[in-house]
Amino acid sequence: MHPILEVIHLRKHFSTVEAVRGISFSVRPGICFGLLGPNGAGKTTTLEIIEDILKPTSGEIFFDGSPRTNAFREDVGIQFQHTSLLNFLSVEETLATFARLYHRPAGLEEIIERCDLSEIRKRRNDRLSGGQTQRLMLALALVNRPRLVFLDEPSTGLDPQSRRNLWKIVLELKSEGRTLILTTHSMEEAEYLCDEIAIMDQGTIIASGSPAELIKRHGGLNSILLPCANCSCPLEALPLAAEKLDDDTLVIHVEEIHQGLNALMECGIDLQGISIHSPNLEDVFLHLTGKRLRE
Repeated sequence: MHPILEVIHLRKHFSTVEAVRGISFSVRPGICFGLLGPNGAGKTTTLEIIEDILKPTSGEIFFDGSPRTNAFREDVGIQFQHTSLLNFLSVEETLATFARLYHRPAGLEEIIERCDLSEIRKRRNDRLSGGQTQRLMLALALVNRPRLVFLDEPSTGLDPQSRRNLWKIVLELKSEGRTLILTTHSMEEAEYLCDEIAIMDQGTIIASGSPAELIKRHGGLNSILLPCANCSCPLEALPLAAEKLDDDTLVIHVEEIHQGLNALMECGIDLQGISIHSPNLEDVFLHLTGKRLRE
């Protein structure tokens, strides 16, 4: 099965700035693909080129094995992070208006139910909360039954319950065979939803793979944090290499957590008050870019 999306040697120059520097990647059908990176990495420019909003300086983009045509817009849905809507229209009227732009729109009731808009369907757009607006933006991205969906920070402004409902919708879309491309500032979200991830920095892709592959390759060792008061012996007497973080905490890096705990217990060290940290996507991100996502 060929990829639903192929990006080949993509470049984009703005005056003297090279925002995208010859990146290539492909996306398999039916997965959620995450494009992550610090601010200014080039991911938004990359998405806008793929979405056919910007023209590339060079490079090729193939959708379903062929160059994009005008029909591409019928097959994709885009949830923009910021979109201006007509204030005097209601949620229901907005969805109906956008549905008329496509040849085979989804049923209005189907979209309203899927995106949990029933209680606000008659409310005007200028009276929606941030989270409600995000749900409407998602509904607009799905109104044309897209095969490929772009989600630009879709959980921004959502409370925890709404965020979980969004994740449920994404998983449902994948189960229906849709393909999603996601940008997010939540590493938890990326790790939970994404089957594959590409991390961008300074216009290039610096790492790619599944979340588990990236964590294994770049996440480092597990860490056991132990109060210094629990350890009466000198650090060099411990069976594991330990480092003093501050006046009252030791950190011990181990490949296997249970082996580290067993070694400490054999030395008679009190394990009360310890904490354990296993590598995650945020560790990978910081290791590769040296930046936090919201920097």
